[in-house]
Parts: sequence; C-alpha cells; structure tokens
Amino acid sequence: MPLINVRVSSSSVDNANELLKELSSELSKLTGKPEKYVMTLLQTNVPMTFGGTNHPSCYIEIKSIGSLHPPEMSKSFCKIINSRTGITEDRIYIGFEDVAPSQWGFNGQTFG
Repeated sequence: MPLINVRVSSSSVDNANELLKELSSELSKLTGKPEKYVMTLLQTNVPMTFGGTNHPSCYIEIKSIGSLHPPEMSKSFCKIINSRTGITEDRIYIGFEDVAPSQWGFNGQTFG
C-alpha cells in the first residue's frame, strides 16, 4: 500500500530501474510495511518550474495507510534523489498523504 511517485524535470535518469528498487526498499524500511505491497513510479521529462526557474527539480508524492514519518522520509528521499539525479535537495518538494484504509484498493477490494 505504500506508494512513492517521483516526477523529475530531467529528460532521463541513469539506471532508473535501480533507483526504483532503492526507493522501494527504503519506503518499505521507513514504513515498516512489506516490500511486496510497495509501488514505485518514476516520471521523467515533466515540465515544471521551481522558484520561478526551470532548472532541474523534482516533486515526490508519498502515500500510505499510516506509518508516515515525514521528517525522516524527507531527509532520506531527498538524499537518494540528489545522489541519483543530481537534483539539489533545495529543489525537491515532497507531499505526504495518510490514506484511509477504505480509500485504498488492491486485488479487487479495499484495505478497510
């Protein structure tokens, strides 16, 4: 049920599959939820501005049924994105959403 959706303005990301696996493992660790339920998404070449410029930037959405720890997650995921893409941490925004179990579907049903 944890989801991380990463959107970058860069046209590509080197070793994208490795990045997705790293994000999956880290999200599982930080939420304490089994990795078999974690979904990762990466969208490149997303038109965006940050601070009035179109220098490389990133927007991350993290959703989960509970188990969100924004300060710890923000530090960890900014560091990962910076090391993998070169996008500086001061050009990354992260949105966190704690989703009600009844609002999250999986395998033909919801979690609550």
